[in-house]
Amino acid sequence: MQARFLQGLGPVPPVLGLAVSGGGDSVALLMLAVGARIDCRVVTIDHGLREESAREAADVADLCATHGIPHQTLHWTWDGAGNLSAAARRARRRLIAEWAVGQGVGHVALGHTRDDVAETFLMRLARGAGLDGLSAMSASWFEHGVNWHRPLLDVGREELRVYLRDRGARWAEDPTNTDPAYDRARARAALGHLPLGLTAERLADVAGHLAEARRALDAATLTAARLHLRIDHGDVLIDPDGLDPEMSRRLVLRAVAWIGGNPYPPRGASVARALDALQQGRPAAVQGCGMVAQSGLFRIYREWAAVRGLTGPVDRRWDRWRLSGPAGADLHVAALGAAGLLQCPNWRGTGLPRRSLLASPAVWRGEMLVSAPLAGLSNGWTAVTDRPSSVLSD
Repeated sequence: MQARFLQGLGPVPPVLGLAVSGGGDSVALLMLAVGARIDCRVVTIDHGLREESAREAADVADLCATHGIPHQTLHWTWDGAGNLSAAARRARRRLIAEWAVGQGVGHVALGHTRDDVAETFLMRLARGAGLDGLSAMSASWFEHGVNWHRPLLDVGREELRVYLRDRGARWAEDPTNTDPAYDRARARAALGHLPLGLTAERLADVAGHLAEARRALDAATLTAARLHLRIDHGDVLIDPDGLDPEMSRRLVLRAVAWIGGNPYPPRGASVARALDALQQGRPAAVQGCGMVAQSGLFRIYREWAAVRGLTGPVDRRWDRWRLSGPAGADLHVAALGAAGLLQCPNWRGTGLPRRSLLASPAVWRGEMLVSAPLAGLSNGWTAVTDRPSSVLSD
Protein backbone atom coordinates (compact mmCIF):
# COMPACT_ATOMS: atom_id res chain seq x y z
CA MET A 1 0.00 0.00 0.00
CA GLN A 2 2.80 2.40 0.93
CA ALA A 3 4.53 1.81 -2.42
CA ARG A 4 1.29 2.42 -4.38
CA PHE A 5 0.71 5.65 -2.49
CA LEU A 6 4.22 6.92 -3.24
CA GLN A 7 3.95 5.88 -6.87
CA GLY A 8 0.65 7.74 -7.18
CA LEU A 9 2.12 10.82 -5.54
CA GLY A 10 5.22 10.99 -7.71
CA PRO A 11 8.21 13.08 -6.59
CA VAL A 12 7.75 13.87 -2.90
CA PRO A 13 7.62 17.67 -2.35
CA PRO A 14 9.49 19.31 0.55
CA VAL A 15 6.15 19.89 2.29
CA LEU A 16 2.88 18.19 1.40
CA GLY A 17 -0.53 19.60 2.25
CA LEU A 18 -3.25 17.05 3.00
CA ALA A 19 -6.98 17.68 2.84
CA VAL A 20 -8.42 15.43 5.57
CA SER A 21 -12.13 15.38 6.32
CA GLY A 22 -12.06 12.57 8.86
CA GLY A 23 -13.54 9.99 6.48
CA GLY A 24 -11.78 6.72 5.80
CA ASP A 25 -10.18 7.73 2.50
CA SER A 26 -8.59 10.93 3.77
CA VAL A 27 -7.57 9.41 7.13
CA ALA A 28 -5.82 6.64 5.20
CA LEU A 29 -4.13 9.33 3.08
CA LEU A 30 -2.84 10.93 6.28
CA MET A 31 -1.63 7.62 7.74
CA LEU A 32 0.16 6.72 4.50
CA ALA A 33 1.92 10.09 4.46
CA VAL A 34 2.93 9.59 8.10
CA GLY A 35 4.21 6.11 7.29
CA ALA A 36 6.29 7.54 4.45
CA ARG A 37 7.71 10.16 6.85
CA ILE A 38 6.63 13.01 4.62
CA ASP A 39 6.67 16.52 6.10
CA CYS A 40 2.94 17.34 6.13
CA ARG A 41 0.47 20.09 6.91
CA VAL A 42 -3.21 19.15 7.27
CA VAL A 43 -6.36 21.16 6.65
CA THR A 44 -9.98 20.21 7.36
CA ILE A 45 -12.96 22.04 5.87
CA ASP A 46 -15.98 22.11 8.17
CA HIS A 47 -19.01 22.92 6.02
CA GLY A 48 -21.27 22.94 9.06
CA LEU A 49 -23.91 20.99 7.14
CA ARG A 50 -24.09 18.16 9.69
CA GLU A 51 -24.09 18.21 13.48
CA GLU A 52 -21.19 15.73 13.53
CA SER A 53 -18.86 17.84 11.35
CA ALA A 54 -17.31 19.83 14.20
CA ARG A 55 -16.56 16.64 16.15
CA GLU A 56 -15.03 15.03 13.07
CA ALA A 57 -12.78 18.04 12.49
CA ALA A 58 -11.70 17.89 16.16
CA ASP A 59 -10.89 14.19 15.76
CA VAL A 60 -8.65 14.98 12.79
CA ALA A 61 -6.94 17.67 14.87
CA ASP A 62 -6.34 15.12 17.66
CA LEU A 63 -4.93 12.57 15.21
CA CYS A 64 -2.58 15.19 13.76
CA ALA A 65 -1.47 16.23 17.24
CA THR A 66 -0.63 12.60 18.02
CA HIS A 67 1.77 12.56 15.07
CA GLY A 68 3.07 16.10 15.57
CA ILE A 69 1.51 17.41 12.34
CA PRO A 70 0.26 21.02 12.10
CA HIS A 71 -3.51 21.12 11.53
CA GLN A 72 -6.04 23.83 10.82
CA THR A 73 -9.84 23.71 10.49
CA LEU A 74 -11.48 26.15 8.08
CA HIS A 75 -15.20 26.94 8.06
CA TRP A 76 -17.62 27.58 5.22
CA THR A 77 -21.29 28.53 5.31
CA TRP A 78 -23.56 27.96 2.36
CA ASP A 79 -25.46 31.08 1.25
CA GLY A 80 -28.30 29.00 -0.17
CA ALA A 81 -27.53 29.93 -3.78
CA GLY A 82 -27.18 27.29 -6.48
CA ASN A 83 -26.52 23.59 -6.08
CA LEU A 84 -25.29 22.73 -2.59
CA SER A 85 -22.90 19.96 -3.61
CA ALA A 86 -21.33 22.02 -6.38
CA ALA A 87 -21.04 25.09 -4.16
CA ALA A 88 -19.43 23.07 -1.36
CA ARG A 89 -16.97 21.49 -3.79
CA ARG A 90 -15.91 24.87 -5.23
CA ALA A 91 -15.64 26.42 -1.76
CA ARG A 92 -13.59 23.50 -0.47
CA ARG A 93 -11.09 23.77 -3.33
CA ARG A 94 -10.82 27.54 -2.94
CA LEU A 95 -10.36 27.43 0.83
CA ILE A 96 -7.76 24.68 0.63
CA ALA A 97 -5.83 26.61 -2.03
CA GLU A 98 -5.90 29.82 0.02
CA TRP A 99 -4.73 27.89 3.07
CA ALA A 100 -1.90 26.22 1.14
CA VAL A 101 -0.66 29.47 -0.40
CA GLY A 102 -0.78 31.13 3.01
CA GLN A 103 1.24 28.27 4.51
CA GLY A 104 3.79 28.33 1.72
CA VAL A 105 2.67 24.84 0.70
CA GLY A 106 2.89 24.27 -3.04
CA HIS A 107 1.47 20.73 -3.19
CA VAL A 108 -1.81 19.37 -1.80
CA ALA A 109 -2.99 15.75 -1.86
CA LEU A 110 -6.64 14.64 -1.90
CA GLY A 111 -8.00 11.22 -0.90
CA HIS A 112 -10.01 10.25 -3.99
CA THR A 113 -9.92 6.53 -4.77
CA ARG A 114 -10.59 4.12 -7.61
CA ASP A 115 -14.19 3.88 -6.35
CA ASP A 116 -14.60 7.64 -6.76
CA VAL A 117 -13.49 7.27 -10.38
CA ALA A 118 -16.08 4.54 -10.98
CA GLU A 119 -18.87 6.47 -9.24
CA THR A 120 -18.08 9.62 -11.20
CA PHE A 121 -18.10 7.59 -14.42
CA LEU A 122 -21.58 6.23 -13.63
CA MET A 123 -22.98 9.64 -12.70
CA ARG A 124 -21.69 11.27 -15.85
CA LEU A 125 -22.79 8.35 -18.00
CA ALA A 126 -26.31 8.83 -16.65
CA ARG A 127 -26.13 12.48 -17.71
CA GLY A 128 -25.08 11.58 -21.23
CA ALA A 129 -21.55 12.96 -20.90
CA GLY A 130 -19.06 12.71 -23.74
CA LEU A 131 -15.40 11.79 -23.79
CA ASP A 132 -14.26 14.62 -21.50
CA GLY A 133 -16.86 13.89 -18.84
CA LEU A 134 -16.33 10.13 -18.87
CA SER A 135 -12.55 10.33 -18.65
CA ALA A 136 -10.97 9.46 -15.33
CA MET A 137 -10.36 12.34 -12.95
CA SER A 138 -6.89 13.86 -13.18
CA ALA A 139 -4.16 12.41 -10.99
CA SER A 140 -2.42 15.78 -10.80
CA TRP A 141 -3.00 19.33 -12.03
CA PHE A 142 -2.25 22.98 -11.23
CA GLU A 143 -5.01 25.32 -10.06
CA HIS A 144 -5.31 28.42 -7.85
CA GLY A 145 -1.53 28.59 -7.47
CA VAL A 146 -1.31 25.03 -6.07
CA ASN A 147 -0.19 21.65 -7.43
CA TRP A 148 -2.96 19.15 -6.67
CA HIS A 149 -2.47 15.39 -6.39
CA ARG A 150 -4.72 12.33 -6.12
CA PRO A 151 -2.24 9.60 -5.18
CA LEU A 152 -4.87 6.96 -4.34
CA LEU A 153 -6.70 6.70 -7.67
CA ASP A 154 -5.35 3.18 -8.16
CA VAL A 155 -6.47 2.01 -4.71
CA GLY A 156 -9.93 0.72 -3.78
CA ARG A 157 -11.90 2.15 -0.89
CA GLU A 158 -12.18 -1.18 0.93
CA GLU A 159 -8.43 -1.70 0.61
CA LEU A 160 -7.94 1.53 2.55
CA ARG A 161 -10.42 0.40 5.22
CA VAL A 162 -8.44 -2.83 5.66
CA TYR A 163 -5.25 -0.78 5.94
CA LEU A 164 -6.81 1.37 8.67
CA ARG A 165 -8.25 -1.57 10.60
CA ASP A 166 -4.86 -3.27 10.61
CA ARG A 167 -3.47 -0.18 12.34
CA GLY A 168 -6.35 0.29 14.74
CA ALA A 169 -7.20 3.66 13.21
CA ARG A 170 -10.63 5.22 13.49
CA TRP A 171 -12.53 7.20 10.91
CA ALA A 172 -15.93 8.80 10.44
CA GLU A 173 -18.67 7.63 8.07
CA ASP A 174 -20.58 10.44 6.39
CA PRO A 175 -24.30 9.48 6.36
CA THR A 176 -24.80 11.36 3.08
CA ASN A 177 -22.71 8.63 1.42
CA THR A 178 -25.76 6.36 1.66
CA ASP A 179 -28.47 9.02 1.31
CA PRO A 180 -30.30 8.40 -2.00
CA ALA A 181 -31.02 12.13 -2.24
CA TYR A 182 -27.44 12.52 -3.51
CA ASP A 183 -26.27 11.40 -6.97
CA ARG A 184 -23.02 9.99 -5.64
CA ALA A 185 -24.78 7.90 -3.02
CA ARG A 186 -27.04 6.42 -5.72
CA ALA A 187 -24.00 5.73 -7.91
CA ARG A 188 -22.23 4.08 -4.97
CA ALA A 189 -25.23 1.83 -4.37
CA ALA A 190 -25.46 0.99 -8.08
CA LEU A 191 -21.87 -0.24 -8.13
CA GLY A 192 -22.95 -3.19 -6.02
CA HIS A 193 -25.57 -4.30 -8.56
CA LEU A 194 -23.83 -3.91 -11.92
CA PRO A 195 -24.68 -6.48 -14.63
CA LEU A 196 -22.29 -8.61 -16.71
CA GLY A 197 -19.74 -8.88 -13.94
CA LEU A 198 -18.86 -5.19 -14.12
CA THR A 199 -16.95 -3.88 -11.12
CA ALA A 200 -15.72 -0.53 -9.86
CA GLU A 201 -12.23 -1.58 -10.89
CA ARG A 202 -13.34 -2.32 -14.45
CA LEU A 203 -15.22 0.98 -14.77
CA ALA A 204 -12.20 2.85 -13.45
CA ASP A 205 -10.07 1.10 -16.07
CA VAL A 206 -12.47 2.21 -18.82
CA ALA A 207 -12.37 5.78 -17.51
CA GLY A 208 -8.58 5.55 -17.60
CA HIS A 209 -8.61 4.43 -21.24
CA LEU A 210 -10.88 7.35 -22.10
CA ALA A 211 -8.50 9.70 -20.30
CA GLU A 212 -5.70 8.50 -22.58
CA ALA A 213 -7.87 9.22 -25.63
CA ARG A 214 -8.70 12.61 -24.18
CA ARG A 215 -5.03 13.50 -23.81
CA ALA A 216 -4.47 12.70 -27.49
CA LEU A 217 -7.45 14.82 -28.48
CA ASP A 218 -6.25 17.66 -26.23
CA ALA A 219 -2.94 17.63 -28.10
CA ALA A 220 -4.79 17.86 -31.41
CA THR A 221 -6.88 20.71 -30.02
CA LEU A 222 -3.76 22.63 -29.04
CA THR A 223 -2.41 22.26 -32.57
CA ALA A 224 -5.73 23.44 -34.01
CA ALA A 225 -5.75 26.42 -31.64
CA ARG A 226 -2.37 27.56 -32.90
CA LEU A 227 -3.59 27.34 -36.49
CA HIS A 228 -7.20 28.54 -36.23
CA LEU A 229 -7.34 30.82 -33.22
CA ARG A 230 -5.94 34.25 -32.41
CA ILE A 231 -6.47 36.96 -29.83
CA ASP A 232 -7.71 40.41 -30.79
CA HIS A 233 -7.71 42.97 -27.93
CA GLY A 234 -8.98 40.40 -25.46
CA ASP A 235 -11.47 38.79 -27.84
CA VAL A 236 -10.85 35.39 -29.39
CA LEU A 237 -11.19 34.92 -33.14
CA ILE A 238 -11.72 31.40 -34.48
CA ASP A 239 -11.38 30.54 -38.15
CA PRO A 240 -13.79 27.59 -38.62
CA ASP A 241 -12.60 26.85 -42.16
CA GLY A 242 -11.40 23.24 -42.31
CA LEU A 243 -12.47 22.39 -38.76
CA ASP A 244 -14.77 19.45 -38.09
CA PRO A 245 -17.68 20.07 -35.67
CA GLU A 246 -15.90 18.46 -32.71
CA MET A 247 -12.77 20.57 -33.08
CA SER A 248 -14.86 23.72 -33.51
CA ARG A 249 -16.63 22.85 -30.28
CA ARG A 250 -13.36 22.31 -28.46
CA LEU A 251 -11.92 25.62 -29.63
CA VAL A 252 -15.06 27.43 -28.52
CA LEU A 253 -14.78 25.77 -25.10
CA ARG A 254 -11.14 26.84 -24.90
CA ALA A 255 -12.03 30.43 -25.75
CA VAL A 256 -14.95 30.55 -23.29
CA ALA A 257 -12.76 29.21 -20.48
CA TRP A 258 -10.04 31.78 -21.22
CA ILE A 259 -12.41 34.75 -21.47
CA GLY A 260 -14.85 33.84 -18.71
CA GLY A 261 -12.42 32.18 -16.31
CA ASN A 262 -15.02 29.64 -15.16
CA PRO A 263 -13.31 26.41 -13.99
CA TYR A 264 -16.28 24.36 -15.18
CA PRO A 265 -17.21 24.12 -18.86
CA PRO A 266 -20.70 25.06 -20.06
CA ARG A 267 -23.23 22.35 -20.79
CA GLY A 268 -22.78 20.61 -24.10
CA ALA A 269 -26.29 21.47 -25.28
CA SER A 270 -25.71 25.21 -24.82
CA VAL A 271 -22.45 25.06 -26.79
CA ALA A 272 -24.17 23.09 -29.58
CA ARG A 273 -26.92 25.71 -29.79
CA ALA A 274 -24.35 28.51 -29.89
CA LEU A 275 -22.39 26.88 -32.71
CA ASP A 276 -25.57 26.30 -34.67
CA ALA A 277 -26.48 29.99 -34.27
CA LEU A 278 -23.02 31.13 -35.39
CA GLN A 279 -23.15 28.95 -38.48
CA GLN A 280 -26.45 30.59 -39.35
CA GLY A 281 -25.04 34.08 -38.80
CA ARG A 282 -26.92 34.71 -35.56
CA PRO A 283 -25.32 35.90 -32.30
CA ALA A 284 -25.12 33.59 -29.30
CA ALA A 285 -24.00 33.60 -25.68
CA VAL A 286 -22.53 30.96 -23.39
CA GLN A 287 -21.40 31.28 -19.76
CA GLY A 288 -20.93 35.07 -19.79
CA CYS A 289 -19.33 35.13 -23.24
CA GLY A 290 -20.96 36.55 -26.35
CA MET A 291 -20.35 35.15 -29.82
CA VAL A 292 -20.89 36.58 -33.26
CA ALA A 293 -19.96 35.56 -36.81
CA GLN A 294 -17.86 38.30 -38.41
CA SER A 295 -16.14 38.22 -41.82
CA GLY A 296 -16.04 34.43 -41.87
CA LEU A 297 -14.68 34.20 -38.31
CA PHE A 298 -16.27 33.46 -34.96
CA ARG A 299 -15.60 36.28 -32.52
CA ILE A 300 -15.97 35.40 -28.84
CA TYR A 301 -16.00 38.24 -26.34
CA ARG A 302 -16.98 39.12 -22.78
CA GLU A 303 -20.68 39.92 -22.41
CA TRP A 304 -21.52 43.24 -20.82
CA ALA A 305 -24.17 41.59 -18.64
CA ALA A 306 -21.45 39.46 -17.02
CA VAL A 307 -19.46 42.48 -15.78
CA ARG A 308 -21.90 45.39 -15.63
CA GLY A 309 -21.91 45.45 -11.82
CA LEU A 310 -18.20 44.75 -11.40
CA THR A 311 -16.13 47.67 -10.08
CA GLY A 312 -12.75 47.94 -8.40
CA PRO A 313 -9.67 50.09 -7.77
CA VAL A 314 -7.46 50.89 -10.75
CA ASP A 315 -4.44 49.12 -9.27
CA ARG A 316 -6.22 45.76 -8.94
CA ARG A 317 -7.20 43.08 -11.41
CA TRP A 318 -10.58 43.74 -12.98
CA ASP A 319 -12.26 40.73 -14.54
CA ARG A 320 -9.24 39.52 -16.57
CA TRP A 321 -7.63 42.91 -17.13
CA ARG A 322 -4.80 44.94 -15.61
CA LEU A 323 -4.82 48.69 -16.17
CA SER A 324 -1.99 51.17 -15.80
CA GLY A 325 -1.95 54.92 -16.12
CA PRO A 326 -1.91 58.19 -14.17
CA ALA A 327 -2.73 57.56 -10.51
CA GLY A 328 -5.74 59.07 -8.82
CA ALA A 329 -7.34 58.23 -5.49
CA ASP A 330 -10.84 58.94 -6.79
CA LEU A 331 -10.62 56.64 -9.81
CA HIS A 332 -12.17 53.22 -10.25
CA VAL A 333 -12.53 50.58 -12.97
CA ALA A 334 -15.86 49.43 -14.36
CA ALA A 335 -17.25 48.21 -17.68
CA LEU A 336 -17.50 50.85 -20.39
CA GLY A 337 -21.18 50.21 -21.06
CA ALA A 338 -23.45 52.03 -23.51
CA ALA A 339 -23.20 55.38 -21.74
CA GLY A 340 -19.43 55.24 -21.77
CA LEU A 341 -19.25 54.19 -25.40
CA LEU A 342 -21.18 57.32 -26.38
CA GLN A 343 -18.24 59.32 -25.03
CA CYS A 344 -15.76 57.50 -27.31
CA PRO A 345 -16.14 59.13 -30.74
CA ASN A 346 -13.38 57.03 -32.32
CA TRP A 347 -14.50 53.60 -31.16
CA ARG A 348 -15.34 52.38 -34.68
CA GLY A 349 -11.73 52.92 -35.68
CA THR A 350 -10.65 50.17 -33.28
CA GLY A 351 -12.27 47.50 -35.44
CA LEU A 352 -13.88 45.97 -32.37
CA PRO A 353 -17.65 45.42 -32.42
CA ARG A 354 -19.88 47.44 -30.15
CA ARG A 355 -20.93 44.35 -28.19
CA SER A 356 -17.34 43.61 -27.29
CA LEU A 357 -16.49 47.16 -26.26
CA LEU A 358 -19.44 47.43 -23.88
CA ALA A 359 -17.71 44.93 -21.56
CA SER A 360 -14.22 46.41 -21.96
CA PRO A 361 -12.49 47.97 -18.93
CA ALA A 362 -12.84 51.72 -18.45
CA VAL A 363 -11.48 54.17 -15.88
CA TRP A 364 -14.08 56.36 -14.19
CA ARG A 365 -14.12 59.28 -11.80
CA GLY A 366 -17.56 58.97 -10.32
CA GLU A 367 -19.91 59.07 -13.31
CA MET A 368 -17.31 60.74 -15.56
CA LEU A 369 -15.40 58.60 -18.04
CA VAL A 370 -11.64 59.14 -17.82
CA SER A 371 -10.30 56.44 -20.12
CA ALA A 372 -11.46 53.56 -22.31
CA PRO A 373 -8.20 52.09 -23.66
CA LEU A 374 -9.81 49.54 -25.96
CA ALA A 375 -12.35 52.00 -27.35
CA GLY A 376 -9.85 54.56 -28.63
CA LEU A 377 -9.93 56.87 -25.59
CA SER A 378 -6.60 56.33 -23.87
CA ASN A 379 -5.71 59.48 -21.90
CA GLY A 380 -2.49 57.79 -20.85
CA TRP A 381 -4.03 54.47 -19.81
CA THR A 382 -3.42 50.97 -21.15
CA ALA A 383 -5.23 47.68 -20.54
CA VAL A 384 -3.79 44.19 -20.97
CA THR A 385 -5.22 40.78 -20.20
CA ASP A 386 -3.57 39.05 -17.27
CA ARG A 387 -3.38 35.72 -19.13
CA PRO A 388 -2.45 36.76 -22.67
CA SER A 389 -1.38 33.46 -24.21
CA SER A 390 -2.84 30.59 -22.14
CA VAL A 391 -5.59 30.08 -24.71
CA LEU A 392 -2.86 29.03 -27.15
CA SER A 393 -0.92 26.79 -24.79
CA ASP A 394 -1.32 24.29 -21.98
